[in-house]
Amino acid sequence: MGPKFDPSEVKVIKFRVVGGEVGATSSLAPKVGPLGLSPKKIGEDIAKATADWKGLKITVQLNVQNRQATIAVCPSAAALIIKALKEPHRDRKKVKNIKH
Repeated sequence: MGPKFDPSEVKVIKFRVVGGEVGATSSLAPKVGPLGLSPKKIGEDIAKATADWKGLKITVQLNVQNRQATIAVCPSAAALIIKALKEPHRDRKKVKNIKH
């Protein structure tokens, strides 16, 4: 058997997600399932936390302690530049090869 589960231990998980969208629960499940968290609920929380970054790919840090998850948004330099330029929201599936 593995080591005992320590409830006070903080686990850190990093995801790269599209802001404002609920990610596929199938990709979240293997990461958050063993920690006793619901992938659907985590996906909704990530979408809510990244609403300001709609349509941009950003990194999200998930801190899990005692089966409670806190979400921190860690935007990349590219995401910060695009947001600072006040680019309009674009549909990633329809609009390609955009010049800034």
